[in-house]
Order: sequence, then C-alpha cells, then structure tokens
Amino acid sequence: MKRILLLFLVLAATAPFSGQAAVRLTDRTLRVDYIFSGDASRQDIALAHLYSIEGWAGRRVNLDRPPLQGNGQIVMRALEEDGTAGEVLYCTSFSTLFQEWLATDEAKQVRKAFENVFLLPMPDGKVRIDVTLTDFHGAVSASLSHRVDPEDILIQPIGQKPAPHVWLWKGGEDPDSAPVQADRRIDVVFVPEGYAEDEMDDFLADVRTALESFRAHEPFGHLRDRFNVVAALLPSEESGVSVPREKDWKRTTALSHFDTFYSDRYLTTQHLFALHDALAGIPYEHIVILANTDTYGGGGIFNAYTLTTARHAQFKPVVVHEFGHSFAGLADEYFSDDPYDPMYFADTEPWEKNLTTQKDFASKWKDMTGRVYRVVFSDYGWEGQATTSPKATVGLFPGGGYQKEGVWRGAEDCRMKTNSYPAFCPVCQRAIDEIIRFYTEEK
Repeated sequence: MKRILLLFLVLAATAPFSGQAAVRLTDRTLRVDYIFSGDASRQDIALAHLYSIEGWAGRRVNLDRPPLQGNGQIVMRALEEDGTAGEVLYCTSFSTLFQEWLATDEAKQVRKAFENVFLLPMPDGKVRIDVTLTDFHGAVSASLSHRVDPEDILIQPIGQKPAPHVWLWKGGEDPDSAPVQADRRIDVVFVPEGYAEDEMDDFLADVRTALESFRAHEPFGHLRDRFNVVAALLPSEESGVSVPREKDWKRTTALSHFDTFYSDRYLTTQHLFALHDALAGIPYEHIVILANTDTYGGGGIFNAYTLTTARHAQFKPVVVHEFGHSFAGLADEYFSDDPYDPMYFADTEPWEKNLTTQKDFASKWKDMTGRVYRVVFSDYGWEGQATTSPKATVGLFPGGGYQKEGVWRGAEDCRMKTNSYPAFCPVCQRAIDEIIRFYTEEK
C-alpha cells in the first residue's frame, strides 16, 4: 500500500495539466536564466542557465497569451517531429532593469550586462523558447530563440531543501471573501533584505503590516482569497542595506543598494540569479523584498520584483504603490517640470493600462470617461487618513509617466501618483481586478 501511495504522489507531482497536444506542461518548474546586455544602440540576449524545480506555482489558465504586453515577452512553443515550432504552450511578459538603464546617459557610453530570471512550467517534451525585448515604440530591439529538452542532463535540479519559510496567508481561509480553487491562487513571497538573524521577528511583523496595507486597497481587499503569501526566512550577514554614496556596502540577502542609476532613492538589486537560488523550493510567482532601513526608496519592476523600505514612515502606501508596478504593470502617474528623457510618444499607445497618449484611447478607459466613481477601500486605513470613501471623476488628466505633456492619466489623484491619496483610482482598480482575474479565471 505504501508503494502504491508513493507512486501516486510521484505521478500527481508530474502529471500534465495543460492541453491535449503531444507536448504538455507538468507540475514542475523550468527556471531559465538569461543575460541581457548592450547599450543604447544595440542589445543582445544570451542563455545562462537552466534549472528544474519540483512544483509549479504559476498560473494554470490563459496560458497562451501574456497578462500585458510589457517591455518584453517569453513564449514557449511545442516542437513538432519535423523540428518546426507548433502551438503556444505558455506565454508571459515582463519589464527589466536593463531596459530602464537603456534610457540613461550611461547607456550611451558603455555596454553593460544584467541578470534576468524567468519561471516557466516544465514541458514533458521538447520545446522552443522565444525571448524578445521591445523599445519604447514597441519595436523588437533584441531576440533569442533556443530549444529545451526536459531530458537534458545539464538541466540542474535545485530546491530539494528549501530555505525556512512561514505561511502568512493561504487563500480560502477567509469565509467572507470570494473563493477560488487552490491551484489557481497567486503565490507571493516576501523576502527580508538587511534583516539579521535576530531580526526575523521584525521582518515578519513588517510583512504583516504590508499585508494590512494591501488589504486596505481595492481590489486586493475583496479578492484577497485569490492569493497565497509566504515569508522566506533568509537572514542577512549584516543589518541594513548598502548606500554607495555613503561608501556603505553591506552583505545582505538580495545584495541590493541605493543609488541605482545614480538616483539617491532608487533601491534595486541586480543579483537575480542568487535571489532565485535562495528561494528555490518555496512556492512563489511574485516577489516582494522588504529592506530594513528607514531611508525612503525602492522600486517595482513588472513581473520581476517589488523592493521597498520597511522602516520609513511612508512604508504602507509605498509598498502598495511598488506592487502596483511589479504585479499589475501600472505606470507611475506623477510628473515634474524637469522630466526624465521621454518614455512615451504620440505614435505609440502605452502598454500600461493607466496611461494613454490617445493613440488608441479606446483600448483604455474611454468607456469610463465622464463617470463619477466612489473610490472603494477597506476599513484598515492608516495614520492621518479618513476611511470615508472619496469620489473620483474619470477623464483625461494631463501628465503622467514622468512627462508633463503628451501623456494622460485617468483621475486627478491615485495611489500611483501620490503617497497621500488613500486608494487606487477607478482606472487602476479596474486594471488590477482584470489582471487578478487573468491569473485565476479561464477567459
């Protein structure tokens, strides 16, 4: 009986879950590591590593199309017997720190390389993987196609002994929220950055604070049961994070630092291989990194990670803002008289759902324009904020994406614009709702 049960568990762990094609997807993860390199004039993609991990924590619906266009896409296609690429088995999209860097002055002077990691469902047969990067006009700037054979002896298994971790929320625990079946829930992992061994309790308290803030923002509040949340207990050798301008470099879990692109408050990590190595074996699809510092800063990169400072007074609104970037692909809605180099142009409609150049406004919130919405949020609130829901008129408000002109947002104020506004605007709420449902409902 024990042998039969063991065989059943092994088969259940590897059984295909998608399609009826000759090649199907299994309950295992194929981790693909790439190096994106180049400068402002030319970019390249190179394959670095292939890993296999037991279990698949990604989506199981809407597999053949990406959640959003993003600044890049990765597509897995079945290989036919004659070697040609067949049907799309899995597709996702992303943005990268590398592509942000391409807009800096430094990218005009030197070539650099950046690590990138993608988690894909492991196929049970040979596939072709296509990776493309696009520029601010949506044109392909770099691409790579390569084959993967799941029987390749050089695909290294990892994650057999996952790091210690604590489950803080599993969808289905709240009887008042909308249920969704267990294998369709969205898996989020929180990672401690700059928390020493004796500060793990502080880290867990900060994660719970972040979760309170998420639930204070709709639609995360009423769709909370569609998420699982786990905290990885990965202490750093030193407490705090690196601040290069102060010549203060620390040995931390994610090896993050301020002064990214020489911007004081931009806190990121470029060490994605090591980060995902540390998380191997823990079920996750989206990453939130909490930094143990009271200095304001952070960043959020679509389908890569959120990183923000947990000890700053604005931690609650900022962690939600950055998750709006990394999870929902929302753009910043603020701007100034001294903008960055343009990222949005009149001949291209932004892929982010909360900005428009009016090139294709019908694909955005045109159907909502002129309507007044009650901006819903839960009763958590935070210091200095009333819990009475304000009203917002949806329309075309000039400015957004760091640009004062040529770009419009959907409401006067929003969580993606300021830290003081208590909610996402109606346009952003709808965008977040759509992407949560994309991950959890067959469309």
